[in-house]
Amino acid sequence: MTIERRLARADFTLSRDYPVAVERVWDSFAEEKQKLAWWGGGDAVTPSEWAFDFRVGGRDVAEGQFHDGPISRYEATYTDIVEHNRIVTTYDMWLDGIHMSTSVASLEFEPLVEGTRFTHVEHGVFFDQFWADGANRETGTRGLLDALGKYLA
Repeated sequence: MTIERRLARADFTLSRDYPVAVERVWDSFAEEKQKLAWWGGGDAVTPSEWAFDFRVGGRDVAEGQFHDGPISRYEATYTDIVEHNRIVTTYDMWLDGIHMSTSVASLEFEPLVEGTRFTHVEHGVFFDQFWADGANRETGTRGLLDALGKYLA
């Protein structure tokens, strides 16, 4: 079987206003127990590996199997952290052991009178058979931001 070698790029920006202080939103990313409470697929995923090292140069890993579906693996490296202001990561995704993408994501935390504006900007490169998955990544990230909103409520 021949694998068609392709690359595709996808960029997106998502913003959410959360009615809580910047420190509360920040801690949802910076504290492991809090991140575990909202990150990932919830009941739709059976987790198999988790690592959390929130510092510049630190790595996060989240792997799990979707019920009756594929194994998803996320590996991120923190490249920049400015407390209560921004987090920048590079991360790779695998699906059933096949490298599907590499992304750079910036997470920005802006104080508002009534809470926090959170902005996620992502630039991704999708490989080979995953070349058309950019829209799915944006949809998945929307789901994560919705889960964060429910967690913060």
